[in-house]
Amino acid sequence: MNIKSILNEGISILKKSKIPNPQLESEILLSNSIKKDKKYIILNHKEATFKKIETICINNASKGCQLIVFPESFIPGYPRGLSFGTTIGERTETGRQQFADYYNHSFDLKSNDLVRLEILCREQNIFLVIGVTEKQEVSGSLFCSMLFISPSNGLLGVHRKLKPTGSERIIWSEGDAKDLVTFNTKIGKLGGLICWENYMPLARMSMYLKGVEIYIAPTADSRKQWTATMQQIAMEGRCFVLGCNQYMTTALYPDKYRKEVSHLDENFCPGGSVIVSPQGTILEGPLFNKSGVLVTELDMEDIKKNKLDFDVIGHYSRDDIFKFEVINQPEIKNNN
Repeated sequence: MNIKSILNEGISILKKSKIPNPQLESEILLSNSIKKDKKYIILNHKEATFKKIETICINNASKGCQLIVFPESFIPGYPRGLSFGTTIGERTETGRQQFADYYNHSFDLKSNDLVRLEILCREQNIFLVIGVTEKQEVSGSLFCSMLFISPSNGLLGVHRKLKPTGSERIIWSEGDAKDLVTFNTKIGKLGGLICWENYMPLARMSMYLKGVEIYIAPTADSRKQWTATMQQIAMEGRCFVLGCNQYMTTALYPDKYRKEVSHLDENFCPGGSVIVSPQGTILEGPLFNKSGVLVTELDMEDIKKNKLDFDVIGHYSRDDIFKFEVINQPEIKNNN
């Protein structure tokens, strides 16, 4: 594995084809963070966020990246520390306005938001997996979503978080089985779960059953224990795991929210993005306490090698004892 570069904008995995078989090697990029620069304030600043995404993608596509991954709710930003004016049994008008602001800056699949990313992927010849807060104009609900976008076919599908965690349930609705999507692409079989969904054993199993090879886990969890979770999933599923988190500080919040998040440490989300092999070996990262990009090369043959002694959906599954069913999960979608 060759480390191609260490950049200063996010987290990145590269997988570069050197031989005719595209399943053997490919390039991936995970984006992690934002500079402490006023123009890069991202929470509820959609245009600045889009420009950041475009800069990262263009810069890294020129270096050979084939897959670029951004963290949980990168658009319009993960709203850590905000209460949206809620306590049990009460809501405030200030909180309702805060929700309206967050809603207005969220991602609309039926707008130019998606078109803009699809054009970016096509022009740069990259796959893009990005965490967004998705709004649905008809229902008025928000979802914590992960978009899978192809350079040739545009939006492949959307995974919506099955169970928002704690007070996330104030602002995010729940996804369902149809959102447990997986994709067979020229760079490998893609799938994944968002943040603490990854602590749901049966949700993980739904990914393994589709043969996911590159398991993508955008998150807002910057605890050091998260690294162990990523290693566990890699070893359990015998897949590459891309754990992607933001590096965020209170300085990145708009001025009107600074008072509400004053209780947070300045460096309240120190990152922790990491790349893990099917053996649970850390290939790059974890990246803490700074903005950065991890770049490495993945050999897809490692997946086959590590099925020798463990295959959670094959010779180590004991289907004669255990039965598992996911109701209404889509079949893996081909995009070769």
